[in-house]
Amino acid sequence: MPLLDATHEEFRSVVRAFCADVVAPAAPVHDESGEFPTEVILACGRQGYLGLPIPEDYGGAGADYLSYLVCVEELARVDPSVAITVEAHTSLVCNLLYRFGSEDQKQSWLRPLASGTKIGAFALTEAGAGSDAGGTKTTARLDDAHWVINGSKMFITNAGTDISLLAIATARTADDAVSAFIVPVGTPGFEIGRSLRKIGWHASDTRELAFTDCRVPEDHLLGEAGKGFRQFLTQLDDGRIAIAALAVGQSQGCLDACLTYVKNRHQFGRPIEQFQAIQFKLADMATKIHHARLAVYEAGRLRQEDKPFKLEASMVKLFATEMAVDVAREAVQVHGGYGYIEEFPVARFYRDAKVLEIGEGTSEIQRIVIARELGLDADLRTPSSDGS
Repeated sequence: MPLLDATHEEFRSVVRAFCADVVAPAAPVHDESGEFPTEVILACGRQGYLGLPIPEDYGGAGADYLSYLVCVEELARVDPSVAITVEAHTSLVCNLLYRFGSEDQKQSWLRPLASGTKIGAFALTEAGAGSDAGGTKTTARLDDAHWVINGSKMFITNAGTDISLLAIATARTADDAVSAFIVPVGTPGFEIGRSLRKIGWHASDTRELAFTDCRVPEDHLLGEAGKGFRQFLTQLDDGRIAIAALAVGQSQGCLDACLTYVKNRHQFGRPIEQFQAIQFKLADMATKIHHARLAVYEAGRLRQEDKPFKLEASMVKLFATEMAVDVAREAVQVHGGYGYIEEFPVARFYRDAKVLEIGEGTSEIQRIVIARELGLDADLRTPSSDGS
């Protein structure tokens, strides 16, 4: 039985056509300027792509999870910055609100996010709490029916755009308890820092956030008090599959660019597609992408069927993101000197690839999770490179 059916492939064709018409032409422009692609993201919203797996009752498209993965893959095929904007918003914010929010929270906050007019941010990482997200220092205390939040977050996506609605932030409510809070943009004491300059994902919004006696109503607690860290970790499993789909899509973009280039680039009197060294590179790239794609859909199927998928999520995140770095490097090599020139998309893909091994759990963290799921005595507090 195929992992995707005809409906999924029809949907892929629709998203691919949208990407060709709307996303691809703007990608190099926003990459060069570093400006957030507001109009592109709003266009994604009008297509229903900002709330694909969310039920229609809450403003979403009511699509299945595999359709969402197909969408992320196709967006990343032409612009990983747009893909990560959609992925962080959907996997880490909309799904978190849908899974743990009250009915009032879903109607008030999830609806505008899932309907595609606003985006949200997932505020977990801190300057001193990346892979060790349990080391959260941000605090929240209850005072006169309000939570008072103090602390800061680092490397947060989607918080500082013209269409940002809120951040869902973790804060320590007791020595041994972390809770999650809905913090609307514009709340006094909630400061959104400057846009951070990055190697890649130039059009993705990434900032530091600061909370200084930031007061939000008591009903802005998301889920149960003291369960915020567990809620975020649960949602990260979702995000890891989606990041793997992004890695597959970006890698397919690299391969597509190479297939076009090698037919038109001539050396020694003939197109370089005729050289076995080039053929082997492309064959290896295609094989890796194929297997990563199958693993993404298998993990997505498990998630869609409400079966355990933590092991598969970490496996596919590890495999697909490291594959994406390899494929992007080889794509630049195939292009030779032109691969190092910004006019060629593989240069952008090369810059965009590295962060995939860091965000939403580093490769080192994925290996620890996998080892634990295999029954080994793996300590999640083992030092590793920063990122979550």
